[in-house]
Amino acid sequence: MTTSHADLPLVLDRLTGPPLASQLTGQLRDAVTSGVLLAGERLPSTRELAATLGVSRTVVTAAYAQLFAEGWLEGRHGSGTYVSDVAPALPCLSASGTPVPASTSPPAPDSDLIEMRAGIPWAAGIDTAMWRRAWRHAGTRVPSFFPGPYGLPELRGVLADYLRRGRGIAVGPDHLLVTRGVAHGLAELSAALVEPGDRVGVEEPGYPSAREVFRRAGAEVVPCRVDADGVVPDELPGDLRLLYTTPAHQYPLGGRLPVARRQALTSWARATGAVIAEDDYDSEFRYDVAPLPALYSMDPEVVVYLGTTSKTLTPALGVGWLAASPALVRLLAQAREKVSDRVPEPVQHALLAMLASGDLERHIRRMRLEYARRRAALMALPGLRGDSAGMHVVLELRRPAADFVAGAAERGVGLSTVDRFFAGDPVINAVILGYGAISGSQVRRAVTALSPLLPA
Repeated sequence: MTTSHADLPLVLDRLTGPPLASQLTGQLRDAVTSGVLLAGERLPSTRELAATLGVSRTVVTAAYAQLFAEGWLEGRHGSGTYVSDVAPALPCLSASGTPVPASTSPPAPDSDLIEMRAGIPWAAGIDTAMWRRAWRHAGTRVPSFFPGPYGLPELRGVLADYLRRGRGIAVGPDHLLVTRGVAHGLAELSAALVEPGDRVGVEEPGYPSAREVFRRAGAEVVPCRVDADGVVPDELPGDLRLLYTTPAHQYPLGGRLPVARRQALTSWARATGAVIAEDDYDSEFRYDVAPLPALYSMDPEVVVYLGTTSKTLTPALGVGWLAASPALVRLLAQAREKVSDRVPEPVQHALLAMLASGDLERHIRRMRLEYARRRAALMALPGLRGDSAGMHVVLELRRPAADFVAGAAERGVGLSTVDRFFAGDPVINAVILGYGAISGSQVRRAVTALSPLLPA
């Protein structure tokens, strides 16, 4: 970490350019992405930079505030303003949790194979200071006499604010139940709403764990066709008790359910009496597209909203949330209490600390930038789909997908086909390219290795 601040070649156009704060924001952002400003470098104070540029301090303050919000800058109490660790790449962490240079980043579990698995986030991108702060907070909290079935009241309060800011969902704490993740939320929904023999719809192709949860509840799992935009409401049966869907970024094909289909889907649920379980999968990581409203915000009486930290932080944390009508939340909490099911309080306190401090949202902004860089490198390959969000894309093929997987393995890249996401016979010949858990340099190496296997 440097103690002296960087001298920057900044030039502001006072005559014909855009607003001065916008110019300054753009030039500082460009300096970070181009490597002129390095992670850990200290910037001049707002007063110093304003005097150097001959502008009002308000201009500099506005520019810094925007870059703080986007995750490019961070403040250190009593020390100043510094470039965050988002550029040119996030540092990896050693086994002890300390940063290591990119040139010595730890290899993948098999150093000879670049494993491109879907749905696995970049755990090495978690800021260790944020992580320690969260667990220090958790360590100071005295355990409850007996944990409540809903989750910590203060966590449900900050979750309500988080969902309002991030997804435009207007909920209060009484709409929220803390879970151990999406699969746990689905299991609790099944226990409360699904009787043995009930028909439950799952996207085809779709999330294998969701199918398994419903099977264990005794449901008849009904595959529901997905096209390039997501699930097709016009083809849904009228006798489903529940439908599981991933409208933000269909898993695994990557479609974004258009607004018209979202409206048709909630109308279908109203007409048939079905409940929609909305897994807001990958909604945090969007590229080149504006967010679409959550299904829940369109009709909270027929939609149950499911979220998790497994993709934003790490599956190891094991915490998520469910939003539903207060009556359904009470029903789920009562069922949970009967079997003494609960989410560990220390985990809840850690998440509370990350949400209340804004650390989680800053982490998401940093990772959105990092994943965007990896995605951009991957887009050199032809035939990709599902690239508007998330941490994976689908590569459609002309040759048999199994042969392509074998060829990729010979070139040092581990891939899987989409076959396991189908309950029936696969109708798409494709492979998954996950880029969340591998470094940017590994993505570029994978592109180089896979390109000769594809038609020109």
